[in-house]
Amino acid sequence: SIKSYSTRQGTRKGLEPKKHMNLQRLLQDHPGPLEWAYRFVDRLFLALDPLIARLGYKRVEHLILLPERLSKELLFDCRMCGQCILSRSGMTCPMTCPKRMRNGPCGGVRLNNHCEVYPERYCVWTDAYKRSLKMPIYGRRILDVQPIVDWRLRDTSAWINKLTGADQPRERCPHSMNENE
Repeated sequence: SIKSYSTRQGTRKGLEPKKHMNLQRLLQDHPGPLEWAYRFVDRLFLALDPLIARLGYKRVEHLILLPERLSKELLFDCRMCGQCILSRSGMTCPMTCPKRMRNGPCGGVRLNNHCEVYPERYCVWTDAYKRSLKMPIYGRRILDVQPIVDWRLRDTSAWINKLTGADQPRERCPHSMNENE
């Protein structure tokens, strides 16, 4: 059932972790069907973009946000950063890393591929790499460098942000720390 529960990162709403973790892990460890589903939904949103734009991105976001949140949380333990990179991280949400590493492991990965912070868990990025090897469509994208997270987009629809370009990195800050740039 959907309710609030406590985690080490704070209180979250959604499905309690232990009830769906085995199914989640099974699906993620066999990412082929997830990859095909992701590709289908991606193409569907791109095809519907003109209609979504006419209806209004914010209006459509209100309609799709809950289904997006529930499906991504159930399947990927999604943190709703608003800039989804599942296709570039082995269908594994990198925001589940306790250090929120977005471009690979932190360097503290244990010899048994477990997390430095939570030794009972596998490192998100070792899982992501193994899974990416099983992905014929998007698997090589794990090698791409990802932009930093724009926390202003948290709890918004990644699909809408993709359509509007909100998930794209911004230009360099006009007040650069290095005046010579």
